[in-house]
Amino acid sequence: MRFAVETWSPDYGTSIEPDLDLTSQRIDPAFEVPAYVWEPITPVGHVDDRARLLFVDGVRRVDARIWIDHAGTSVPALCATIGAGVVRVEGSRAELVEARVVRGVFGHGMELSAIVTSCGTYEPHEVPGDTPEVQDRRAALEPDVATTVARVDETGRAADHGADRVATMIVDGPLRGRGHLPGSVGYVKTQHTQYLAAPLDQVVGRLAQGQRTPLFAIAGMLPRISWYTRLPGPRTHALAGIVRCEIDGESSLHDAQVLADQVTARLPRFASSAHKDSRAPQNLYPIAGLERELRRRLGDPWLIERALRVASRR
Repeated sequence: MRFAVETWSPDYGTSIEPDLDLTSQRIDPAFEVPAYVWEPITPVGHVDDRARLLFVDGVRRVDARIWIDHAGTSVPALCATIGAGVVRVEGSRAELVEARVVRGVFGHGMELSAIVTSCGTYEPHEVPGDTPEVQDRRAALEPDVATTVARVDETGRAADHGADRVATMIVDGPLRGRGHLPGSVGYVKTQHTQYLAAPLDQVVGRLAQGQRTPLFAIAGMLPRISWYTRLPGPRTHALAGIVRCEIDGESSLHDAQVLADQVTARLPRFASSAHKDSRAPQNLYPIAGLERELRRRLGDPWLIERALRVASRR
Protein backbone atom coordinates (compact mmCIF):
# COMPACT_ATOMS: atom_id res chain seq x y z
CA MET A 1 0.00 0.00 0.00
CA ARG A 2 1.39 3.39 -1.02
CA PHE A 3 0.60 6.36 1.18
CA ALA A 4 1.90 9.82 2.09
CA VAL A 5 2.00 11.58 5.45
CA GLU A 6 0.64 15.14 5.43
CA THR A 7 3.49 17.58 6.07
CA TRP A 8 1.27 19.95 8.05
CA SER A 9 0.92 19.46 11.79
CA PRO A 10 -2.32 17.62 12.67
CA ASP A 11 -3.26 20.69 14.77
CA TYR A 12 -3.78 22.61 11.51
CA GLY A 13 -5.68 19.90 9.63
CA THR A 14 -4.50 19.42 6.05
CA SER A 15 -3.48 21.76 3.27
CA ILE A 16 -6.04 20.11 0.98
CA GLU A 17 -9.45 19.20 2.40
CA PRO A 18 -10.15 15.50 1.75
CA ASP A 19 -13.63 16.15 0.30
CA LEU A 20 -13.42 19.28 -1.81
CA ASP A 21 -16.78 20.77 -2.79
CA LEU A 22 -16.97 21.69 -6.47
CA THR A 23 -17.67 25.41 -6.63
CA SER A 24 -21.12 26.57 -7.67
CA GLN A 25 -19.61 29.72 -9.19
CA ARG A 26 -19.21 29.96 -12.94
CA ILE A 27 -15.61 29.29 -14.02
CA ASP A 28 -14.11 30.40 -17.32
CA PRO A 29 -10.94 28.32 -17.86
CA ALA A 30 -10.27 30.04 -21.22
CA PHE A 31 -9.39 33.44 -19.77
CA GLU A 32 -5.73 33.06 -20.83
CA VAL A 33 -5.66 30.06 -23.17
CA PRO A 34 -8.33 27.67 -24.50
CA ALA A 35 -9.13 24.85 -22.11
CA TYR A 36 -8.03 22.17 -24.58
CA VAL A 37 -4.41 23.44 -24.54
CA TRP A 38 -4.03 23.77 -20.77
CA GLU A 39 -0.48 22.91 -19.67
CA PRO A 40 1.79 24.02 -16.80
CA ILE A 41 3.34 27.44 -17.43
CA THR A 42 6.87 28.43 -16.44
CA PRO A 43 7.13 32.22 -15.96
CA VAL A 44 9.52 33.90 -18.36
CA GLY A 45 10.10 37.62 -18.21
CA HIS A 46 7.64 39.88 -16.40
CA VAL A 47 9.66 39.43 -13.17
CA ASP A 48 10.96 42.53 -11.40
CA ASP A 49 13.09 41.51 -8.42
CA ARG A 50 13.37 45.17 -7.41
CA ALA A 51 9.65 45.53 -6.75
CA ARG A 52 8.55 45.72 -3.13
CA LEU A 53 6.55 42.87 -1.68
CA LEU A 54 4.01 43.51 1.07
CA PHE A 55 2.70 40.58 3.12
CA VAL A 56 -0.61 41.16 4.93
CA ASP A 57 -2.09 38.91 7.60
CA GLY A 58 -4.14 38.97 10.75
CA VAL A 59 -4.71 36.87 13.87
CA ARG A 60 -7.53 36.60 16.36
CA ARG A 61 -7.92 35.08 19.81
CA VAL A 62 -10.95 34.56 22.00
CA ASP A 63 -9.92 35.83 25.42
CA ALA A 64 -13.10 34.78 27.21
CA ARG A 65 -16.62 33.59 26.61
CA ILE A 66 -18.98 35.65 28.73
CA TRP A 67 -22.65 35.77 29.65
CA ILE A 68 -24.45 39.10 29.67
CA ASP A 69 -27.60 39.68 31.72
CA HIS A 70 -30.31 40.77 29.30
CA ALA A 71 -34.10 40.92 29.70
CA GLY A 72 -34.08 38.55 32.67
CA THR A 73 -31.89 35.93 31.03
CA SER A 74 -28.23 35.32 30.14
CA VAL A 75 -27.02 35.89 26.58
CA PRO A 76 -23.64 34.61 25.32
CA ALA A 77 -20.93 36.95 23.99
CA LEU A 78 -17.22 36.86 23.27
CA CYS A 79 -14.32 38.99 24.40
CA ALA A 80 -11.66 38.77 21.72
CA THR A 81 -8.43 40.41 20.63
CA ILE A 82 -7.62 40.91 16.95
CA GLY A 83 -4.36 41.93 15.30
CA ALA A 84 -3.39 42.77 11.73
CA GLY A 85 -0.13 43.88 10.19
CA VAL A 86 2.08 44.22 7.13
CA VAL A 87 5.64 43.07 6.47
CA ARG A 88 7.53 44.82 3.68
CA VAL A 89 10.25 42.91 1.81
CA GLU A 90 12.69 44.81 -0.36
CA GLY A 91 15.78 43.02 -1.60
CA SER A 92 17.12 40.93 1.29
CA ARG A 93 15.52 43.09 3.97
CA ALA A 94 12.17 42.42 5.67
CA GLU A 95 10.58 44.76 8.19
CA LEU A 96 7.32 45.15 10.03
CA VAL A 97 5.83 48.41 8.77
CA GLU A 98 2.38 48.37 10.37
CA ALA A 99 0.68 46.48 13.20
CA ARG A 100 -2.59 47.14 15.00
CA VAL A 101 -4.30 45.36 17.86
CA VAL A 102 -7.92 45.92 18.88
CA ARG A 103 -10.05 44.34 21.60
CA GLY A 104 -13.79 43.87 21.36
CA VAL A 105 -16.84 42.36 22.99
CA PHE A 106 -18.97 40.63 20.35
CA GLY A 107 -22.64 39.90 20.86
CA HIS A 108 -26.05 39.83 19.20
CA GLY A 109 -29.52 41.01 20.09
CA MET A 110 -28.69 43.25 23.03
CA GLU A 111 -27.23 46.62 23.92
CA LEU A 112 -23.50 46.14 24.43
CA SER A 113 -21.22 48.38 26.47
CA ALA A 114 -17.45 48.72 26.51
CA ILE A 115 -15.61 46.58 29.06
CA VAL A 116 -12.69 48.42 30.66
CA THR A 117 -9.88 46.27 32.04
CA SER A 118 -6.33 46.83 33.22
CA CYS A 119 -5.15 45.23 29.95
CA GLY A 120 -7.21 47.43 27.65
CA THR A 121 -10.76 48.32 26.68
CA TYR A 122 -13.04 45.91 24.85
CA GLU A 123 -15.17 47.98 22.49
CA PRO A 124 -18.72 46.76 21.70
CA HIS A 125 -19.43 45.11 18.34
CA GLU A 126 -22.87 43.92 17.28
CA VAL A 127 -22.60 40.77 15.16
CA PRO A 128 -25.28 38.94 13.14
CA GLY A 129 -26.60 35.60 14.33
CA ASP A 130 -26.99 34.05 17.75
CA THR A 131 -23.43 32.69 17.81
CA PRO A 132 -20.88 35.53 18.27
CA GLU A 133 -17.99 35.43 15.83
CA VAL A 134 -15.03 37.74 15.34
CA GLN A 135 -13.94 36.81 11.79
CA ASP A 136 -15.75 39.79 10.23
CA ARG A 137 -13.94 42.27 12.47
CA ARG A 138 -10.57 40.74 11.56
CA ALA A 139 -11.54 40.77 7.88
CA ALA A 140 -12.28 44.50 8.19
CA LEU A 141 -9.09 45.32 10.08
CA GLU A 142 -6.70 43.68 7.59
CA PRO A 143 -7.68 45.79 4.53
CA ASP A 144 -7.70 48.92 6.69
CA VAL A 145 -4.10 48.27 7.70
CA ALA A 146 -3.17 47.31 4.15
CA THR A 147 -4.73 50.47 2.73
CA THR A 148 -2.69 52.62 5.12
CA VAL A 149 0.53 50.90 4.09
CA ALA A 150 -0.36 51.07 0.39
CA ARG A 151 -0.78 54.84 0.66
CA VAL A 152 2.54 55.21 2.45
CA ASP A 153 4.19 53.00 -0.13
CA GLU A 154 2.73 55.07 -2.96
CA THR A 155 4.07 58.25 -1.34
CA GLY A 156 7.48 56.64 -0.92
CA ARG A 157 7.61 55.51 -4.52
CA ALA A 158 6.76 58.99 -5.70
CA ALA A 159 9.54 60.44 -3.56
CA ASP A 160 11.96 57.85 -4.97
CA HIS A 161 10.79 58.54 -8.52
CA GLY A 162 9.77 54.88 -8.69
CA ALA A 163 6.05 55.31 -9.25
CA ASP A 164 6.16 52.78 -12.08
CA ARG A 165 6.89 49.94 -9.66
CA VAL A 166 3.73 49.23 -7.69
CA ALA A 167 4.38 46.95 -4.71
CA THR A 168 2.85 43.50 -4.93
CA MET A 169 0.67 42.92 -1.87
CA ILE A 170 0.32 39.26 -0.78
CA VAL A 171 -2.84 39.02 1.33
CA ASP A 172 -3.08 35.82 3.35
CA GLY A 173 -6.38 34.20 2.39
CA PRO A 174 -8.97 35.08 -0.27
CA LEU A 175 -9.25 38.73 -1.30
CA ARG A 176 -12.78 39.14 0.12
CA GLY A 177 -13.25 42.50 -1.56
CA ARG A 178 -9.67 43.69 -1.03
CA GLY A 179 -8.86 43.52 -4.73
CA HIS A 180 -9.19 47.30 -5.07
CA LEU A 181 -5.76 47.72 -3.48
CA PRO A 182 -3.11 48.12 -6.22
CA GLY A 183 -1.10 44.94 -6.79
CA SER A 184 -3.08 42.90 -4.24
CA VAL A 185 -2.99 39.10 -4.53
CA GLY A 186 -5.05 36.73 -2.42
CA TYR A 187 -2.88 33.85 -1.21
CA VAL A 188 -4.93 30.74 -0.33
CA LYS A 189 -2.79 28.09 1.34
CA THR A 190 -5.62 25.78 2.47
CA GLN A 191 -7.82 24.41 -0.31
CA HIS A 192 -11.47 24.02 0.70
CA THR A 193 -13.11 24.31 -2.74
CA GLN A 194 -12.48 22.64 -6.09
CA TYR A 195 -12.55 25.21 -8.87
CA LEU A 196 -11.37 23.04 -11.77
CA ALA A 197 -13.19 19.97 -13.03
CA ALA A 198 -11.48 17.08 -14.80
CA PRO A 199 -9.34 16.99 -16.84
CA LEU A 200 -8.13 20.53 -16.00
CA ASP A 201 -7.59 19.64 -12.33
CA GLN A 202 -4.97 17.13 -13.47
CA VAL A 203 -2.83 20.02 -14.73
CA VAL A 204 -2.53 21.19 -11.10
CA GLY A 205 -1.05 17.82 -10.13
CA ARG A 206 1.51 18.06 -12.95
CA LEU A 207 2.90 21.43 -11.87
CA ALA A 208 6.60 21.52 -11.08
CA GLN A 209 8.04 23.87 -8.47
CA GLY A 210 7.75 27.45 -9.66
CA GLN A 211 5.18 26.70 -12.36
CA ARG A 212 1.58 27.85 -12.53
CA THR A 213 -1.62 26.85 -14.25
CA PRO A 214 -3.15 29.06 -16.92
CA LEU A 215 -5.35 31.83 -15.55
CA PHE A 216 -9.05 31.15 -15.05
CA ALA A 217 -11.86 33.58 -14.24
CA ILE A 218 -14.25 33.12 -11.30
CA ALA A 219 -17.62 34.84 -11.74
CA GLY A 220 -19.81 36.11 -8.90
CA MET A 221 -20.49 39.20 -6.82
CA LEU A 222 -16.73 39.63 -6.43
CA PRO A 223 -15.25 38.40 -9.74
CA ARG A 224 -11.67 37.18 -9.57
CA ILE A 225 -8.89 35.87 -11.77
CA SER A 226 -7.08 32.89 -10.29
CA TRP A 227 -4.31 30.34 -10.80
CA TYR A 228 -2.57 27.50 -8.95
CA THR A 229 1.17 27.24 -8.33
CA ARG A 230 3.49 24.80 -6.57
CA LEU A 231 6.02 25.80 -3.93
CA PRO A 232 9.36 24.06 -3.24
CA GLY A 233 9.36 21.12 -0.87
CA PRO A 234 8.98 17.34 -0.75
CA ARG A 235 6.50 16.12 -3.34
CA THR A 236 4.90 13.43 -1.22
CA HIS A 237 1.67 13.45 -3.24
CA ALA A 238 0.28 15.12 -6.37
CA LEU A 239 -1.03 18.22 -4.57
CA ALA A 240 1.85 18.74 -2.13
CA GLY A 241 2.91 22.38 -1.91
CA ILE A 242 -0.02 23.63 -4.01
CA VAL A 243 -1.46 27.09 -3.32
CA ARG A 244 -4.08 29.12 -5.13
CA CYS A 245 -3.69 32.81 -5.89
CA GLU A 246 -6.34 35.30 -6.98
CA ILE A 247 -6.50 38.91 -8.14
CA ASP A 248 -9.22 41.40 -8.97
CA GLY A 249 -11.48 40.18 -11.75
CA GLU A 250 -11.40 43.55 -13.50
CA SER A 251 -7.70 43.16 -14.37
CA SER A 252 -6.78 43.03 -18.04
CA LEU A 253 -5.28 39.83 -19.46
CA HIS A 254 -1.85 41.47 -19.81
CA ASP A 255 -1.83 42.87 -16.27
CA ALA A 256 -3.03 39.54 -14.87
CA GLN A 257 -0.29 37.63 -16.70
CA VAL A 258 2.42 40.02 -15.50
CA LEU A 259 1.25 39.80 -11.88
CA ALA A 260 0.75 36.01 -11.99
CA ASP A 261 4.22 35.44 -13.44
CA GLN A 262 5.80 37.81 -10.92
CA VAL A 263 4.13 36.14 -7.94
CA THR A 264 4.78 32.59 -9.21
CA ALA A 265 8.46 33.34 -9.78
CA ARG A 266 9.04 35.12 -6.45
CA LEU A 267 7.01 33.09 -3.94
CA PRO A 268 9.36 30.04 -3.86
CA ARG A 269 12.01 32.16 -2.14
CA PHE A 270 9.72 32.54 0.87
CA ALA A 271 8.44 28.96 1.12
CA SER A 272 8.97 27.56 4.62
CA SER A 273 10.72 24.31 5.54
CA ALA A 274 9.12 21.52 7.55
CA HIS A 275 11.74 21.64 10.32
CA LYS A 276 10.91 25.32 10.91
CA ASP A 277 7.16 25.52 10.29
CA SER A 278 4.40 22.98 10.87
CA ARG A 279 2.49 24.30 7.84
CA ALA A 280 5.40 24.12 5.38
CA PRO A 281 5.83 25.02 2.63
CA GLN A 282 2.60 27.00 2.26
CA ASN A 283 3.03 29.17 5.36
CA LEU A 284 5.48 31.69 3.90
CA TYR A 285 8.26 32.94 6.19
CA PRO A 286 7.15 36.62 6.18
CA ILE A 287 3.58 35.59 7.03
CA ALA A 288 4.73 33.18 9.75
CA GLY A 289 6.95 35.88 11.29
CA LEU A 290 4.11 38.40 11.13
CA GLU A 291 1.73 35.95 12.86
CA ARG A 292 4.23 35.39 15.69
CA GLU A 293 4.73 39.12 16.24
CA LEU A 294 1.00 39.84 16.18
CA ARG A 295 0.28 37.04 18.68
CA ARG A 296 2.95 38.48 20.96
CA ARG A 297 1.20 41.84 20.78
CA LEU A 298 -2.14 40.29 21.70
CA GLY A 299 -0.82 40.03 25.26
CA ASP A 300 -0.61 37.24 27.82
CA PRO A 301 -3.91 35.29 27.74
CA TRP A 302 -3.79 34.40 31.44
CA LEU A 303 -3.30 38.01 32.54
CA ILE A 304 -6.04 39.16 30.19
CA GLU A 305 -8.53 36.55 31.42
CA ARG A 306 -7.74 37.57 35.00
CA ALA A 307 -8.30 41.23 34.12
CA LEU A 308 -11.68 40.36 32.61
CA ARG A 309 -12.68 38.44 35.76
CA VAL A 310 -11.67 41.41 37.90
CA ALA A 311 -13.70 43.74 35.66
CA SER A 312 -16.74 41.46 35.89
CA ARG A 313 -16.77 41.82 39.72
CA ARG A 314 -16.91 45.59 39.65
